Amino acid sequence: MTWTVENPCGHARQVVVASVSRRIRPDHVAPSADPETTVWVSAATVWEIGIKQSLGKPRFSAPISESRLAAEFGLLPVAAQPAEVAGALGLHHRDPFDRMSVAQAQIEQMAMLTVDPVFDAFDVATV
Repeated sequence: MTWTVENPCGHARQVVVASVSRRIRPDHVAPSADPETTVWVSAATVWEIGIKQSLGKPRFSAPISESRLAAEFGLLPVAAQPAEVAGALGLHHRDPFDRMSVAQAQIEQMAMLTVDPVFDAFDVATV
């Protein structure tokens, strides 16, 4: 299954992948055919994948930095402002990596690509 991001939310031209899991993997997300829509991945998500890989899950054929995830999508760096916002978010979801993605999406006014209903509790558009 592949999700192709096409002008999410009817107005947003930017979308951030919420997290990579068994349900959404890097090979499930295709870049948008719309040249004005950009898909972003948080560096926090890459960090989370690295931790999961060190635990033996999920397995990818190449390091994330060499994958199409890194090649085809923009990378949102972890910075002080979103870190502060992530720390102040309500505890609807305790995963610090996902909270960073929420904060980045809020600050950058992006929608989030997710299948997890827990993100509905945050003030962020989802796709």
